[in-house]
Amino acid sequence: MATLNPTSPGAPAWYRQRWPWLLMLGPFIVVLAGSYTCWLAFSKQDALVAGDYYKQGKAINQDLRRDRAASKLGLGLALDYDAVHARLEGRVESRVGAAIGPLSLHLAHATLPQKDLSFAITPDAQGRFSVALPMLERSRWQVLAEGGQRSWRLEGSWAWPAQRSTTIVADPGA
Repeated sequence: MATLNPTSPGAPAWYRQRWPWLLMLGPFIVVLAGSYTCWLAFSKQDALVAGDYYKQGKAINQDLRRDRAASKLGLGLALDYDAVHARLEGRVESRVGAAIGPLSLHLAHATLPQKDLSFAITPDAQGRFSVALPMLERSRWQVLAEGGQRSWRLEGSWAWPAQRSTTIVADPGA
C-alpha cells in the first residue's frame, strides 16, 4: 500500500485541504467576537454610571437633611396614574398642617435616562394635583418629590402597572 507523503509532488497543498481551515475557524470566530465586544464597550456609554459620582456622594449629607425636614413636616405623597384619561393624579399631605406650596416631581426610569419625566406642580388647597401624561411606560420608576426651594424631599419607587397607585411617606426616624 502506497502512502502519500505531504511533501511529495502528488499531494495537494495544505491550503487545499479542509482540515486546516476547519481548525482555524474557531480562533477566527473568537477574534471576531472579541473585536465586536471591544467595539461595543468603547462606542456605547454606560447610562447607569454617573460621571460625577464623587460630587453626588458628597451631596448625600445634604439630602439627609432634606429627608429629616420632610419627616418634621410629616409629609406623604400619593400618586395614581389614570391610563384611560392619560393623567397623573396625586395628593401631598402634611400631618402638621403646614402649607406645601409648589413642588417638583421627578419620575426616573429604571434603566433609560432619556425616558425620565419631570413636572413643576402647584397643588390646590387640599394638596391635590393633576398632570397630563401620555402613556406611562411599564417600568419600575424612582419617584422624587422636592419642595419648591429644595427644602425637603420624598423618595420612593413605583412598579407601574403592577402597582396602580403608590404612596410615599417620610421616614419618621430620619
